[in-house]
Amino acid sequence: MPEHEESRPEGTGRNMDNNIFVGGKPFMNYVTGVVMQFTTKNADEVIVKARGKFISRAVDVAEVASKRFLEGSVAVKDIKIDSEEFQNNEGRQVRVSTIEITLKKKK
Repeated sequence: MPEHEESRPEGTGRNMDNNIFVGGKPFMNYVTGVVMQFTTKNADEVIVKARGKFISRAVDVAEVASKRFLEGSVAVKDIKIDSEEFQNNEGRQVRVSTIEITLKKKK
């Protein structure tokens, strides 16, 4: 199973629709997803999440969406880093870094 398709716990928190999980799809798919959340769904916040090798792509998605497409109407509110431990296909415990970048609409 590819890293970005690793099973995740089902979201029971608020605004799970406003989460963008960055993985192996084309870069602009994620940028478009962020922009659509703010424009068509009128979200106040969008959280861009990634793990492992996709962390740098998540940072780029947040920057391109906020600075190029939304032209300063959105700012980075918070950045959280952490790590997750899970069992890989060989049965070994593996730790992978994670990031959550919260973008918020400017008032």
